[in-house]
Amino acid sequence: MAKKDAPKTENKETKGNDGKGNAADITPKKESVVSFQFSVPSVDLELIDVQPEALGLIPKKVALEQEVLPYKLEDDTLTVVTYNPDDLQLIDTLSVLTKMRIKTVTPNTGDLHSFIQSKYEGATVQDATPMLSESLMDIIAPIEISRQDELAEASVEAATDAPIVKAVDFIISRAVQERASDIHIAPEEHVLNVRYRIDGVLHNSVSLPLGVMSAVLTRIKILGNMNIAERRRPQDGSFSAKIAGRVIDFRVATIGTNWGEYAVMRVLDKTYSLIDLEDIGMPQYFLEPYLQCLNSPFGMIIISGPTGSGKTTSLYSSLAKLDREKLNIMSIEDPIEYKFEGIRQIQVNRVADITFAKGLRQCMRLDPDVILVGEIRDKETAQTAVDAALTGHLVLTSIHSNDAVGALVRLVDLGVEPFLVTSAVLATISQRLVRRSCPKCKEVQTAPVADQLAYKQVTGKEKTEFHYGKGCGHCSNTGFRGRIGVFELLLVTDTIKSMLSRGAGSVEIKQQAVKDGMLFMRHHGMSLAREGVTTPGEVARHVFTID
Repeated sequence: MAKKDAPKTENKETKGNDGKGNAADITPKKESVVSFQFSVPSVDLELIDVQPEALGLIPKKVALEQEVLPYKLEDDTLTVVTYNPDDLQLIDTLSVLTKMRIKTVTPNTGDLHSFIQSKYEGATVQDATPMLSESLMDIIAPIEISRQDELAEASVEAATDAPIVKAVDFIISRAVQERASDIHIAPEEHVLNVRYRIDGVLHNSVSLPLGVMSAVLTRIKILGNMNIAERRRPQDGSFSAKIAGRVIDFRVATIGTNWGEYAVMRVLDKTYSLIDLEDIGMPQYFLEPYLQCLNSPFGMIIISGPTGSGKTTSLYSSLAKLDREKLNIMSIEDPIEYKFEGIRQIQVNRVADITFAKGLRQCMRLDPDVILVGEIRDKETAQTAVDAALTGHLVLTSIHSNDAVGALVRLVDLGVEPFLVTSAVLATISQRLVRRSCPKCKEVQTAPVADQLAYKQVTGKEKTEFHYGKGCGHCSNTGFRGRIGVFELLLVTDTIKSMLSRGAGSVEIKQQAVKDGMLFMRHHGMSLAREGVTTPGEVARHVFTID
């Protein structure tokens, strides 16, 4: 397609009369003519917010040659800016390339070609791997369509081809840049989707041709030291990579699905440092009693919540409050996600017959003051942890339960005698993570009716306005950036010990805990919404279903 010349704003041959005897310029700009003739919306290039995930769907070379700017991605529809909104061949080509429905708009101001150039150049990430200046589609572009059939039966040679190596490097580097906790390589019927979990929510990044799937998966398996010939059985692996000057660990898991192998990579940043309890969101009203429990010479503190709720972070933050020079602190974990000075960490290794229970028993022979047990999963570990707490050690651990009261009940369900539970446990904490409203773009808005009702249901008060992020480059147009913990603390008082010993149920214990002053997670969450840290909708989505 020939490049369109910039339209002129004045043409003597098209002058008319404005009704006052004066010559009037009645020729609109070329872009406006196109928009008018084909009833296509027009946009101001200087005002549109180009989404990085949209930009990544079309290679820079194609965008410049065809003069199309992908700028907005909504569900299965990609909106592009073009001078040729009626070019059905172009629309069909873009649809095949991106596997998306194509919606066209025209520019009403500015030079589209120069704008495209600036946007792709602006995608360069500062202080990160240099190859991020390219798009993922640019990287795989050298792989001819005819070769993609060959890659469907990828060998080691195919997986070590430069484009495939660069593509996988790009995927993991971009994940680190965007603060992703997990990378999903998800095959569908016609495409291979790359998705990132950011702040607990999955986001689509790019869709690749299905023909490169096997080579990409093989490359990931090579990095993870996994069996590249095995495609039916689940596999696990791990590797490390230096990205933007930091060493990042990746844990890999794969499994066969109906459309092919599905891989997920957990991103673990070794530069992680211990975070203060205040910084992870623990409210001031229970920090003092919790710290008193932490300073106890023996007993058990349990943190509960589902996978991904930040339990490990809270456990490590709790250890940061202890004197690691004067205390012998040991941990038994599966896996060891982060390594810290001053803590003797032991990795569960079932091949070497090191389980949580056996590792914990061995720790008790090594003169520990504090023992961190990564997770209580079975009766043997639960019983051993309780024994450790009763024999002069402070034990910090996590367990899967819906709330703080449920953690006590869960220990009894695992087979620990109630009188031992009441003797050992000092406190239980339950937590969830909610997304923070983006500090750069949040503004006070009238809340949806559902948010207003949720807030009133918890607090008993009416409030119609809260802070919401409208979306910006800082938060990747999500309105949220980062997460904060929502907590509840149950102190095991004498009354609760008596109730648990006589077999009281969780509802009865919860009622007594409230009388003793416990506030539920939903109350803490709504206080954060009131302060503009998050939204009532976020609290309702993560917390309401558990009470």
